[in-house]
Amino acid sequence: MYDVNDTIVAVSSASSGPRVIVRMAGPDTLDVCNRIFNPPVAAKANRIVAGSLSIDAELDVDAKLYVFLEPRSYTGDTLAEIHLYAPPTVTEALVGRLLARGVRTAGPGEFTARAYLNGKIDLAQAEAVNEIVVSSNGYQLAAAERLLSGQLGHATEEIQGAIMDCLTLIEAGLDFSGEDIEFITRGQAVERLTSVREQLRQLLAGSISYESAIDLPAVGIAGAPNAGKSSLLNKLLGRERSIVSERGKTTRDVLSGLLTMVHSRCVLFDCAGLVSSTHTILDELAQQAAMEALHHSSVVVFCVDVAKTDFAEDVSVRQLIEPQILLPVATKSDLLTEEELTHRRARLSELFGTDFVAASAQDDRGVDRLREIIDSKVVELGVHSGTGCSRSEALQDSIALTARHRQAVTEAIESVNESVDELKAGNDEIAAMMLRAAYQAVTDIEQQHVDEQVLDRIFSSFCIGK
Repeated sequence: MYDVNDTIVAVSSASSGPRVIVRMAGPDTLDVCNRIFNPPVAAKANRIVAGSLSIDAELDVDAKLYVFLEPRSYTGDTLAEIHLYAPPTVTEALVGRLLARGVRTAGPGEFTARAYLNGKIDLAQAEAVNEIVVSSNGYQLAAAERLLSGQLGHATEEIQGAIMDCLTLIEAGLDFSGEDIEFITRGQAVERLTSVREQLRQLLAGSISYESAIDLPAVGIAGAPNAGKSSLLNKLLGRERSIVSERGKTTRDVLSGLLTMVHSRCVLFDCAGLVSSTHTILDELAQQAAMEALHHSSVVVFCVDVAKTDFAEDVSVRQLIEPQILLPVATKSDLLTEEELTHRRARLSELFGTDFVAASAQDDRGVDRLREIIDSKVVELGVHSGTGCSRSEALQDSIALTARHRQAVTEAIESVNESVDELKAGNDEIAAMMLRAAYQAVTDIEQQHVDEQVLDRIFSSFCIGK
């Protein structure tokens, strides 16, 4: 089990980015930092300090030190983050020096585990941290953020209170059974528990399966700059989600929307045009964001402007992506005659070794066909995401429950049912016992009574540094 009394360290930034974040937490954090960071930082208040970081006897680099003193930190104990721009070799040397100072390498999810064990977040919120890290689109991220905000805890708090109030009155009656005092009649208790059961059922009925939100397939639109990706996204979604311009590199961020088809649903997104080499920091950041999003995509719609004559750039771009399923599309096909389009598609087929679907966002050519193919590919993946407007609304507004949460609520409903049955049979002691089981099931969603095996299972799925 986790030891919250020592000091841990890990790289908590993505390996693909230029900025490195090394995170430490524990009682020796500030002392260790002051041995390698100049100027030294006093333990007075949370702060950000710019200075020089000593990697070894011959190398100092510019860095910033973010200091969060206990208990006002993410983990609840003293925490520090070292931010610097450095290659992997320098990062490894820095971590090695920290380990030599007696700091221990953090295990998967150990920072978040400390936050939970120190009472900074509940267990449902801890689970949400991991889901935020692994989210691959805006809808997945929104579901994780709702869980992190504590909405589930707020929903169960009232239910817990109602169960405990009823249990207290029943047990008070048992304690004073020899006295002429009736704290609550069996009929009143049954009425209260019936209301509690309905609240639990509504929690299940009014929620969405968190796994279904997280597993909603992502379909990315990729291609070289000005290949017609944004226009195609807008046409498939049926609304203006992405800015369309004749100028290349208009799209810098990843823009997504929920695409509802006949047999399935997916998150469709458009990202910056891919290039074989970047020339500015903005281009580099846009390329990184695009590649990261496409890496998590189940299907990639690969767009090539069929109206142009030179496809060398598109061949280079195609080599950058390795999708699970590729859907090649010849965009801007309205700009060619039927004869020209036939010749260009044949040429694309020779260059890329696959057939291209002809499409145009201007005259809707091939858009319905493309939507049908995306639908069939998503179904092939075995994703049963359902259809209908209510699904979209659910993703936006409902509380998301993981399988563990749903099991806990189901167990609580079963225990309340048994408690009601025992009350009707006159078995108050057994009814109280079952009511305690119901309270425990609801409490275990985000509170303390969770055994070490459950905690290990939850946090083992985290990446190191989180």
